[in-house]
Amino acid sequence: QVQLVESGGGLVQAGGSLRLSCAASGRTFSVGWFRQAPGKEREFVASIGWSGVSTLYADFVKGRFTISRENAKNTVYLRMNSLKPEDTAVYYCADSPRTYGSRLQSDYDYWGQGTQVTVSS
Repeated sequence: QVQLVESGGGLVQAGGSLRLSCAASGRTFSVGWFRQAPGKEREFVASIGWSGVSTLYADFVKGRFTISRENAKNTVYLRMNSLKPEDTAVYYCADSPRTYGSRLQSDYDYWGQGTQVTVSS
């Protein structure tokens, strides 16, 4: 069982940037980032395969967010640029046994506790 800990969230003005980190207690395979805004269902944001070559993004973050990983550190990052108030949510990372990433929450076995991102207008 792997434990995941997210960090890097906070309060930022619209147009600003944040980098989220997802630190794992051990080796991870594909890792995804999801988010949940108040009153909404959790939704897919981005995922990355084990090698770091295969990435998937939700349409609403393409060109603004970049997912990457450092396997030597068991850490996955989510760089978020040009943040908008609608990006405000709790962001979660999750680990999947799949080699490549996935948009489906059901493909992920282990989840972190989340980190709050708040974007002010």
